[in-house]
Amino acid sequence: MASRYEHVFTPIKIRGIDFKNRVILAPPSPNVARSDGTMTRDFVDWMRPFAQGGTAILYVGNATIDRNECHDEETQIDLGTDRCVLPLSWYAEMAAQYNCHASFEINHNGKDTAFETVGHAPYSASSIITSSELTRAKRLGRDPIPSIEMTHEKIAETVEKFAMAAYRMQQAGMDICLVHGGHGNLISQFMSPLYNKRRDEYGGSTGNRARFAIEVCDAIRKKVGPNFVIEFRISADEIAEEGMHFDETLQMIEYLQDHIDIVHVSAGLHSDFDFKYYRNWCQNYMMPRAFNAHYARDVKKAFPNLLVTTVGSITSLDIGEELLANGWADFIAMCRPLMADPEMPRKYAQNRPEDRRPCLRCDACARFMPPRPLNCAVNPYSGVFKEIKYGEIPKAPVKKRVAVVGGGPAGLYAMMALCGRGHDVTLYEKTGELGGNVVPAAFPPFKEDCRDYLNWLLREVKKQPAKILLNTEATKEMLEAENYDAIIIAVGSKPIIPSNIPGIDKPHVHWAPDAEMGKVPSGDKIVIVGGGAVGLEAAIDFKDRGKDVTVIEMLDEEKHRAALHKSSKRAGLEMLDIMQEKGIPIYLNRRLDEVKDDAVVCTDTVTGERVEYPCDTVLLSIGMVPLTDTVESLRHCCAETEIFIVGDAMSVGNISTATNSGFQAGLHL
Repeated sequence: MASRYEHVFTPIKIRGIDFKNRVILAPPSPNVARSDGTMTRDFVDWMRPFAQGGTAILYVGNATIDRNECHDEETQIDLGTDRCVLPLSWYAEMAAQYNCHASFEINHNGKDTAFETVGHAPYSASSIITSSELTRAKRLGRDPIPSIEMTHEKIAETVEKFAMAAYRMQQAGMDICLVHGGHGNLISQFMSPLYNKRRDEYGGSTGNRARFAIEVCDAIRKKVGPNFVIEFRISADEIAEEGMHFDETLQMIEYLQDHIDIVHVSAGLHSDFDFKYYRNWCQNYMMPRAFNAHYARDVKKAFPNLLVTTVGSITSLDIGEELLANGWADFIAMCRPLMADPEMPRKYAQNRPEDRRPCLRCDACARFMPPRPLNCAVNPYSGVFKEIKYGEIPKAPVKKRVAVVGGGPAGLYAMMALCGRGHDVTLYEKTGELGGNVVPAAFPPFKEDCRDYLNWLLREVKKQPAKILLNTEATKEMLEAENYDAIIIAVGSKPIIPSNIPGIDKPHVHWAPDAEMGKVPSGDKIVIVGGGAVGLEAAIDFKDRGKDVTVIEMLDEEKHRAALHKSSKRAGLEMLDIMQEKGIPIYLNRRLDEVKDDAVVCTDTVTGERVEYPCDTVLLSIGMVPLTDTVESLRHCCAETEIFIVGDAMSVGNISTATNSGFQAGLHL
């Protein structure tokens, strides 16, 4: 059966090397290498699902050309010595089994190397002190350390290290590399006027600033020969005011085009912790999909004979097919969407796009740092890759009767794992629908990623051989009567509603998501209490409906931004910008003291001033707490060793903590 996605699955030959389709795994850092930077068998197994799932090229991120000089990740792959070759061959051989090409993103991060990591000041195009170094120095209580401007001798030495890294990859059986020339790493530090202040032949004009990148690519070509593909990653626009912008990037590509085979068009910077630079590099769920694709389009228009890769929130191969069909690019690079579902290419090749497990763009994968393997909020398989090789859940040695109490993400993933193990499963859900807090989370119109995920989850649940009892609240007596072998308690959490605030029980006071979903009435003038992600999403949603919205938050600005970033990563900061654009006021340092019929009364915790905010509706979004009473009533319904408490019922978290805890409980029964 021919796939409907003909452009995605059109093979291509480059330098005599065949690529079966146009899907690339954009480079993740799995965090499963050894601490000395060498490949492991675990690393190979973590990467296997992407090859098995149908991806044409696998890139691994941030492989260093010299660990002693530019080491910034605890488990970063080191391509700087010959000892890497044999272990790398395991990775190359695995990929080849699936007609897939294993590779690495070759990098030197220059100025962003921490002194504490390598024991000396970092090298860069110029001697500068970055904002990230200022932050690091302040945190460590030392003076900032400027980078060292590379001498001509050091430049030549570094060029050779890039070439040797690619050569070692070739010796291991690889036939393609990705040279990292974007996002504020060393090569882009030479290309960018933001970092390059040199006055020699490597600085000043665009042609001079392109010189280092050209020398790197030419040295690689000389070392690996003609039958090796060089892809070059570039930031189309660094976003930073003094950085490289798109018109100059086109000039850079003009100089580079004869020295590379593919240009990989990204955008933004990762290094200086400024959100406006970073957001283009890693988009969040509040941003449009295919956010950077217009850059690839314009590069392709300017250089029609140069192969172009586009990357950035291409969340499905439906989007990829459209981009390729329109001639905007030749390859589609995806990271987080393929982490969510490594089998996406296979499913699309079989015309099963509805079976794709959608990515939330929640950045939960960015929360799993060394030494923990990179994991995904909606794909818990990546966190248990040692137990589940080849993506198949092992059958349990003994079939058990298991009750799952709660139909949120923790309970549903527990149920799916239990069914995969071959157990007899009954799920109890006290409401009339499944999905738990994902249902209100998916309701705002701009939450299309979450809505796609919820729809997929409900479809998958229907495929399971479990008995699902809706509108059924499990009780201690009910569970004991059934004499289950094991019980997984996934009853979730409830909104915090403070009892000590006068007027909090008035009829116009509601939980914010209930009002969004129309379960309770809302007026035209709304005050939202709580400036977390739930509150800000509600504020934006109601503003878009034409409501007059005000947000009050007890934290100060620094703590509020930190809390937002911790709970929702870049999406929270994105929401603050959207709030400003839409003119939604948020008042910080405000403690709610009283709810009146037509206003809320607050105290400014800095000045002590009492302030009133007129409203006809008060919406609460001040957090959630576990349903501990319910948990306690159920946790002794069978043997203590066979009771599992998962998700928010144990500790309030997010979709990632819910799905992973539920899945692992089911997996180990």
